[in-house]
Formats: sequence, structure tokens, C-alpha cells
Amino acid sequence: MSILKSQYYDHPDGQDAFGKIVATNKYAIGTGLAWSTFDVLMLSKPQGYLPTLARFAYNTGPMMGMATAFTLSTLVATNVRAKDDKLNYVIGGFAAGAVYGAWRRNHVAGLVAGLFLGIAGAVKKLSKEEGWEFFPPIKHQQGSLNGVLHDFTLMKDPAKRTAEN
Repeated sequence: MSILKSQYYDHPDGQDAFGKIVATNKYAIGTGLAWSTFDVLMLSKPQGYLPTLARFAYNTGPMMGMATAFTLSTLVATNVRAKDDKLNYVIGGFAAGAVYGAWRRNHVAGLVAGLFLGIAGAVKKLSKEEGWEFFPPIKHQQGSLNGVLHDFTLMKDPAKRTAEN
């Protein structure tokens, strides 16, 4: 399996630190680039290539740091405590919140972010333990909201015509 195709839950918690860091940083990079694009186009509007790249680094770097802090803290907590439970994810969430607070230079924001991320991590762990999806997959359909309920063809299928009669 390729390193870039690594998923967070390919290995049990407490193992494969590098693969888990890669898995969480993929999402952090995507989120950081999306937020940086919004920031550059709508908020800060830097002039020139270098200030624009600096703004991308300013936003994406700490998000990668938060993902890495979460992953490593969860891994260390799992190994030190010798338990695989929700508290490890809460510890990871508070570590990510600490990175956020350092980035924003506001310890209260870091504490609040840590609380929020810790709760989100505990709920995610709970979802894995109980077998439900934290973010369920999105079902895509073409057309209107209830377009699949209507037959917009010029002539109905003969099999459908006999079934309806």
C-alpha cells in the first residue's frame, strides 16, 4: 500500500505514527489550502507572489501542526496509558488546540479550540467504537431534489406501463 493512500484507521491506535501523520496531514493541507485561497482572495488580498505564498504558508503550516499534534498526542497517550479509549482523543484535541492558541497568540482561544476539538475527537472515537459514521457519505443524484421520483421520458418503458396498470 502506498504511503499517500494511507488512512488513519488502517492500523490500530498507538501504531504506525508516520502513516497516521500522513493521513491527518492530507486533510490539514486540503483545509489549509482552501482557507488560504479564501483568505488571499477575500480577506487579506496580498499584492505579489511572495506575500501570497507567505499567506498560504501562514495558514496551512499551523493547520498541519495541529493535525500532527493531534496524531502524536493520541499515539503517545494510547501507548503511555495502555488503553485505547476516547480520553486519548480528548488529549489529542487539547494538543491541537494548544497549537491553535499559539498560532493565534491567544491562550483562551487555544483552550476553547482544545475543548471543541477534544469533544469532536471523543465523538469520532465513539462513532468508530459503535460503528456509525461521524460524517455520513453524501448520496449524489442528478436533477432536482425529487427528480428521481418522476419519469421525464417521452414514452414510458413497456415494462413499467404494465406494472402500473
